[in-house]
Amino acid sequence: MCGIVGIVSTQPVNQQIYDSLLLLQHRGQDSTGIATADGPIFHVAKARGQVREAFRTRDMRSLLGNTGLGHVRYTTKGAAGREEEAQPFYVNAPYGLLLVHNGNLTNTRELSNELFSIDRRHVNSTSDTEMLLNVLATALQEQITGFELDADHVFHAVEQLHDRVEGSYAVIAMIAGHGLLAFRDPYGIRPLILGTRVTASGTHEWIVASESLVLENGNYDIVRDVEPGEAIFITPDGAMTARQCARTPRLVPCSFEYVYLARPDSVMNGVSVYEARLRMGNRLASTVERLVPTGEIDVVMPIPDSSRPAAMQVAQKLGIEYREGFYKNRYVGRTFIMPGQEQRTRSVRQKLNAMRSEFHGKNILIVDDSIVRGTTSQQIVDMARAAGANKVTFTSAAPPVRYPHVYGINMPSRTELIAHGRSLPEIATVLGADHMIYQEVDDLRTAITAGTSMTDLDLSCFTGEYVTKNVGEEYLAWLEKTQLS
Repeated sequence: MCGIVGIVSTQPVNQQIYDSLLLLQHRGQDSTGIATADGPIFHVAKARGQVREAFRTRDMRSLLGNTGLGHVRYTTKGAAGREEEAQPFYVNAPYGLLLVHNGNLTNTRELSNELFSIDRRHVNSTSDTEMLLNVLATALQEQITGFELDADHVFHAVEQLHDRVEGSYAVIAMIAGHGLLAFRDPYGIRPLILGTRVTASGTHEWIVASESLVLENGNYDIVRDVEPGEAIFITPDGAMTARQCARTPRLVPCSFEYVYLARPDSVMNGVSVYEARLRMGNRLASTVERLVPTGEIDVVMPIPDSSRPAAMQVAQKLGIEYREGFYKNRYVGRTFIMPGQEQRTRSVRQKLNAMRSEFHGKNILIVDDSIVRGTTSQQIVDMARAAGANKVTFTSAAPPVRYPHVYGINMPSRTELIAHGRSLPEIATVLGADHMIYQEVDDLRTAITAGTSMTDLDLSCFTGEYVTKNVGEEYLAWLEKTQLS
């Protein structure tokens, strides 16, 4: 999971991209990068850390041009601590290409061999984004027959890329002197949204970004989601063309976007994230009501912030008082997306504090958006006990995460997942809770897709059913071995 944005404007884009990345900071905190195009010249600034600490005035002054892209990184492939792994990545041929990517490729072993032995291309990092860039560069080079590059060349190159690459990818790239390219994998697993605004002179300015809130904040009108497999090409003067570049596209977006990753004020694939989380709460309340006598629950509490909508609906539907018992330190990042287990563990107590007055002598029902490794959840139960809670029922607005997520979230090893190979009573014992209740898979599916034309979701980390054809037991075993070595 990362956050990406690309802008074609009539004015300098450096500040626009900076502001957009601030709005996407929740999608990645490891590193960030901005690149702009001033005619055929690229200007790049990237660094480790968050947006506010990464860029200085001198960096912004150097980012010249009216076309640009930006990235905030949450590490899933490649080393978290190396600035060389920060995006965007660059190759100088053809023309000069810069690229940012949100997602994970699942055929990196094959691509690594092909890029070296067939394409004669050198990849200088462990990032799958650099592989993706070189696949695009190779495909684009094969399309060029003369001196000019047109939209047809670009779209044919994306078609070739779809044929070679497996996994999830929302991509924004710049081609020096020619414009901005954006495309999405054939399943639309990771989000990408197109927007526009019209200047006083009647010229269209364009934006593509991971979440709709970026468009709304910049006073862009939302045009639509980039379709699965579709490519968008925008020239520096604002001429936009689009084409479907996949053979059999099918929308199967990642359910975790709605559970946790996206901001609640975003709309993805026509679904309001906030409304989806409210519906998750309604569905979860029905399960709680079936499994636990409501007379044994005094208050409902969320783990701030992403579980609040679900917790409010649980309390309302059960007719139980809603209380805020955990205070969040907003200067600590999202613990789930921190790069290491030790850092996540250390940050939980820095991030949350339990207010004793809300816990003492009460039977507490805690609502969290999801439980992955259980690190945070276990410490939250300990905090509730230490604050004087009588009984603790722990609930998750998402189903048990029993399988690795291979499409852009850092949960590659089944041994790290608290729900893998354990029953619900066993999970409750590990967490130290009196009861453990999860959302049902069908209820999550219904909560997200209700009232939309969307018929499918990527639920692989809950069900073990992967949408891309190359993910099986052999791949998962290899992934676990490489990540843990």
